[in-house]
Amino acid sequence: MTMRAVGILVLAMLAGWGALALTKQGAPEETAAKVLHVRPTEDFAVTGNGDAPAWQAIPWEPLVPRAAARQSYQTRVKMLYSKTGLYVLMEAEDRVLTATMMEDFLDLWNEDVFEFFLWPDERYPVYFEYEISPLGFELPILIPNFEGKFLGWRPWHYEGNRKTRTATTTQGGLKEPGARVTGWKAEVFVPYDLLKPLQNVPPQPGTRWRANFYRVDYDDGKGTSWDWARVGPSFHEFQKFGTLVFE
Repeated sequence: MTMRAVGILVLAMLAGWGALALTKQGAPEETAAKVLHVRPTEDFAVTGNGDAPAWQAIPWEPLVPRAAARQSYQTRVKMLYSKTGLYVLMEAEDRVLTATMMEDFLDLWNEDVFEFFLWPDERYPVYFEYEISPLGFELPILIPNFEGKFLGWRPWHYEGNRKTRTATTTQGGLKEPGARVTGWKAEVFVPYDLLKPLQNVPPQPGTRWRANFYRVDYDDGKGTSWDWARVGPSFHEFQKFGTLVFE
């Protein structure tokens, strides 16, 4: 082996050792992209308990507390799709229901809430946002987001086949403002008709959408949030959403 070859070998070994040392010292590593495989189902009744047989074979997907989280409550989701729409189930530990709003289409994110965002077609910066409170009040809106400038648009003719089917339940306490509980669940059905005119809808086997899931909780008057795919300060950083793969 020539001296030049020996030198190259030594440099390569040093480079490899340096990368390993940086990793051991806690250097930032790229986070793997989040992917959720969504299985098909026949349509079923939404009860808020997640007791439909179709849910039993579906594994939970955890949400992770974000930076400066004050609570470590377990939060997790499941998802299914049918020929008519999408099903989402959320289960969350909690101690107090910080929820006083008693109407739909209010600023629900200022109290305890579960949210999910659906971005079916990456060609257009437009996605669907859905929020639901522990009391069962909802906020379904369409979001055009152009370089961080966004605002929600309420659905028109929100009735019949275009309306969601939703239910929430509480565990360990009553479903009322300020109640002491051990947790709550939300079950939501989003019909494809509500997502019109978004493209790439309805999904077929092999279809891929971008999406994210969130939760916000205000125990002790201080906010804690969770996400599935990690985003920065704003939930609306849609380029960082995870991916749904429809089976």
